[in-house]
Amino acid sequence: MLFGRKGGDPEFPKGDRGSGSLDDYKFDLLPAKRSTTIRLAGSDPHQDVLAAAYEADDVTTAIPRRTEEEERTDAPMPVRLFVDGRIVGPVGRIPRGMEAVVNEALSRLDMKGSKPRIPVEIVRTRQGLRVDLQMWETR
Repeated sequence: MLFGRKGGDPEFPKGDRGSGSLDDYKFDLLPAKRSTTIRLAGSDPHQDVLAAAYEADDVTTAIPRRTEEEERTDAPMPVRLFVDGRIVGPVGRIPRGMEAVVNEALSRLDMKGSKPRIPVEIVRTRQGLRVDLQMWETR
């Protein structure tokens, strides 16, 4: 397991590391169960943007495709949100080690003919607002 639920991205403070585990996915990077989510890392500086999006009904990701250079250098994967017909953010980034899962989910959605947007839930925690990607909805 690269990142456990409690570990997250060590570059950020403990309450803002995000979470996700490769153990939650099958060999083809399909979510193994309906409760599979990824919590974004690095959301603390974006609380004002998240507060504005908190009440919105339909919130999805707006994640740009990674370039070959970004893949080669293992660059961070920032996440923006698509809220009420406009793109806002960034609101955090994919925790280290989970980028391949998100790329595969976006490709799967694109191949199905759907918009390559992952549904999200903005949740209130003791540390502030956080973004959970609903990975199970990409199956």
